[in-house]
Amino acid sequence: MMKTEFEKMRNKEMYTFADNEISYSITRAQKICAKLRMMSIHSDGYRELIEELIPNIPQSTVICPPFHCDHGSGIILGENVFINYNAVMLDGAYIHIGDNTKIGPNAQFYTPNHPLDYLQRRLPQETSLPITIGSDCWIAGGVTICPGVTIGNRCIVAAGSVVTKDVPDDSLVAGCPAVVKRKLNK
Repeated sequence: MMKTEFEKMRNKEMYTFADNEISYSITRAQKICAKLRMMSIHSDGYRELIEELIPNIPQSTVICPPFHCDHGSGIILGENVFINYNAVMLDGAYIHIGDNTKIGPNAQFYTPNHPLDYLQRRLPQETSLPITIGSDCWIAGGVTICPGVTIGNRCIVAAGSVVTKDVPDDSLVAGCPAVVKRKLNK
């Protein structure tokens, strides 16, 4: 049986992002995110709307609007996650964030990965690689996390860092590209 473009997107395969099912999902998320921009976490209807956008979001998890994502259905959040203002989660592939993790303002999570060949880049195609953030992490403000990155448990990513490679448990990383500056929790 042939996979749909949406299934290819979720499975790290090259897919056509102009596909109707993908376009519908993006349009749906954009409409919900636009409504959320007019709300705070204390607004009537906020919780229902964020639950419509991100299925199975735990009651203990908070996302401060404005918030931007491509689908919402690709975001899997643990208990007691806090996501500050203006986060961007391009969730073509899954973005997993573990329990008790804090995300600073203007953090960006990019799963789409465009072809390196310029002729292929002209086509409406790309791959998406999952991002995984462990439990008890602190992703500071202005951090960018690139496609395919896994950040271990109990890590700190310093403000403004660009994370291009996996980060082992109990690490403090900083810089562009981010590198391990020291081990934590010895």
